[in-house]
Amino acid sequence: MDLFDAIILAIVEGITEFLPISSTGHMIIVGKLIGVAGSSEFVKAYEVIIQFGAILSVLVLYWKRFLQSLNFYVKLFIAVVPALLLGFLFKDYINDLLENVTVVAVMLVLGGVLMLFVDTWFNKPDPDQTVTYKKGFFIGLAQCVALIPGVSRSMASIVSGMAQKFNRKTAAEFSFFLAVPTMAAASGYKLLELLMNPENAVLLKDNLLTLIIGNIVAFIVAMLAIKGFISFLTKYGFQAFGYYRIVIGGIILVFIACGADLTMF
Repeated sequence: MDLFDAIILAIVEGITEFLPISSTGHMIIVGKLIGVAGSSEFVKAYEVIIQFGAILSVLVLYWKRFLQSLNFYVKLFIAVVPALLLGFLFKDYINDLLENVTVVAVMLVLGGVLMLFVDTWFNKPDPDQTVTYKKGFFIGLAQCVALIPGVSRSMASIVSGMAQKFNRKTAAEFSFFLAVPTMAAASGYKLLELLMNPENAVLLKDNLLTLIIGNIVAFIVAMLAIKGFISFLTKYGFQAFGYYRIVIGGIILVFIACGADLTMF
């Protein structure tokens, strides 16, 4: 993987991580298209490490919210436990799914269909927008569905929040906050696994500049994506994301059905 490929992946990570279109799914698809998916241990490590740049964007944009109270962190802890537990128990099965583009495409389409009806079904917010322990826990449970590549962690948590009478902005922002411990724990665990192999540690050290550039790109793009997403979501809702998911997933399924090689591009 050269620097150009690394920047493309970082841009994809930054754009898709906090949007309800599945960052994992897009990383798998784009990785296949540019011919780097699973091509080396460094690529696998890189896709994990650049998530820290995306995480940092949330901390910078919402730093005041992360300084409000201990209660805020208790809610995040309660919400993040289900996904971390299931992710650990089924990690081998999840890793196998990460190589399956068909699963990603199908989940993109199914999730896209759901997105078309989210505003009709759930856009009925209560005056009280307080995230309670109970509501946070149920959002965390919904996030577990996103362990399937192509579902989207952001979509699952935002839809769950709206189903509990949060408005679009509150649901999206709590999804951003929940992403910090979820992604930090999952990425940190994968990174630790990689570093336990001395050869991988040397590989990361030799490609330190690429890792730094990738994280900077993911950080900047993620900040822009978050700001744009909140504004767009508040005004227009979810339908555009639904149509996008259906089109992208449908195109991939057509290529697969025709026996096309996704790396041909």
